[in-house]
Amino acid sequence: MMKHFGKIALLVAVLGAGAAALILFGGRLGLWQPITGFGLYRSYFNPLAMIVAAVGVVALIVHILRKERGGMLAGGLATIVGLALLAPLVNSTLNPTPRAAPIHDISTDTTNPPVFEVIDETREGGRNTLEYGGPELAEAQAAAYPDIAPLITDLAPDAAFERALTVARHMGWEIIAEDAERLRFEAVARTSVFYFADDVVVVVTAQDEGSRVDMRGVSRVGRSDQGVNAARIRAFQQQF
Repeated sequence: MMKHFGKIALLVAVLGAGAAALILFGGRLGLWQPITGFGLYRSYFNPLAMIVAAVGVVALIVHILRKERGGMLAGGLATIVGLALLAPLVNSTLNPTPRAAPIHDISTDTTNPPVFEVIDETREGGRNTLEYGGPELAEAQAAAYPDIAPLITDLAPDAAFERALTVARHMGWEIIAEDAERLRFEAVARTSVFYFADDVVVVVTAQDEGSRVDMRGVSRVGRSDQGVNAARIRAFQQQF
């Protein structure tokens, strides 16, 4: 048994890495809803990582004591896999992320936020409403993300609209509907991990000699979006 402990540890590491990948990307593969994957992550990811790392370390020690080079290599590889899986826990412990504001609807215009006309409450997995939360939400956003504001550009409205569409596609958004006459489009943007869906609407309006680009993002689930929508708006504006 001891002679093959390294191989067993390596097998545990491979199975653990596979399980971790499923937890993180099962939503993208269509195995379950993103919120299910997130729940699995919170409940099982860290214990899984600890088991893989512990088995790897024990196997490494055993084979070092037995002076078995092949077992040392297998145990060492298993330990590395376990430590890699533990990296998110270690990072969050050493560098705790400030708690995000408990809001999930972010708009560059909180007075007259862009309205969804095609994407509606029947969207798949949608638990949050698309109705804007009003002054209370606007106040919470201003406190949490004071930098979020409309994008002002020298481009003509038509050119700004085409540019906005190009940027959206480059960022991997799924364009659900576009209206070139009214200079607006709606899209779905997904997170790379867990594959959470956020609904996005972009509206371009003429302003002075250029145009103004407003954007609103709403997460389908969760009281807080962990700052994802605000970050997406910043990224969109930067790429624009």
